[in-house]
Amino acid sequence: MSVDLKNSPDVGREERLAFRPTLGWDSAVIAVTVVFLIVASLGVEHFGTARNFGFLVLDLAPILLLALPSTLIIVTGQIDLSVASVVGLTSAAMGVMWNGGLPLETIVPLVVVVGAVLGAVNGLFITVLGLPALAVTIGTLALYRGLAFVLLGDTAVADFPRSFTGWVIGSVGDGVVPNVLLPLLLLTVIFGVVLHATPVGRSVFAIGANETAARYAGIRVGWTRFWLYVTSGAVAGLTGVYWTLRYSSARGDNAVGLELTVVAAVLLGGVSIFGGRGTLPGVLAGVVLLGSVQNALRLERVSTEALTVVTGLLLIVSVLIPNVTAAVRLHAARRRRARAAAAEPAGEEVPAGP
Repeated sequence: MSVDLKNSPDVGREERLAFRPTLGWDSAVIAVTVVFLIVASLGVEHFGTARNFGFLVLDLAPILLLALPSTLIIVTGQIDLSVASVVGLTSAAMGVMWNGGLPLETIVPLVVVVGAVLGAVNGLFITVLGLPALAVTIGTLALYRGLAFVLLGDTAVADFPRSFTGWVIGSVGDGVVPNVLLPLLLLTVIFGVVLHATPVGRSVFAIGANETAARYAGIRVGWTRFWLYVTSGAVAGLTGVYWTLRYSSARGDNAVGLELTVVAAVLLGGVSIFGGRGTLPGVLAGVVLLGSVQNALRLERVSTEALTVVTGLLLIVSVLIPNVTAAVRLHAARRRRARAAAAEPAGEEVPAGP
């Protein structure tokens, strides 16, 4: 049976402090991101140009969109690995509806609803049937991707109107600020406020820190998790719309493998894989850092396989460093307590009675 050391009553205050995230982790990620952007702008040809800034924002958009609800899910101690497959399935559904003659003004909200329904399926399996989130979302990862190919097969729908595709890849007033940047920032602010300044956010942190205590506090754990998966599916549907219009192509294999990048960005931003801690500013920095590294490597003509290796290494590092640091701090706290106990004077011996 596993033991939750960080919440165990047998663990002292210093040991509990050792399980807290490394001081300034978010600040460190933000600082590293800023330094990398400066160094890459000076050392990588074309990285610091306005043209590349536009491409970088377009590349970051789907990662950030999927990372927003994933942050809340991971803070509760769960995970959603099906998000990229939901993007592919909603993109395929978008192509089918367009071929069926529906206008895009109708298709876009319908696709978001389809994504929400797919997220609700995950939520029902996890919260109602009590199945492990990892197993469920790996299963739906394969299921949703398979359904995407059932809808479109190996074909692609690529005749979307220029008025929509042009806006997605265009800039505000033909300047350097991409059109999609402002909606992205708005969504980021909304999720940040929900996570850090509302009762919903406090419930999310409470569930991740100690699910049993959260239940005793009256938090509807299953209900909260269910709606987080619905939100994740809806945002993935919106990402499917963005992906389709950006590349002007509805395909069943859109966004293949993107879930790895999303999880890596969230964990790199300081969210604990065990739940209970993390911040959205840190996640935003993690998304920018990971996307910038990939962008710089592409400009240096590094292969796709190498990009996957870099993503995997960053994922391992983002999990390894906080936990190694916590283990070191725990060991140091226990040694301090042991030395303090050894230094205390022995109490006077009570004489035996007659």
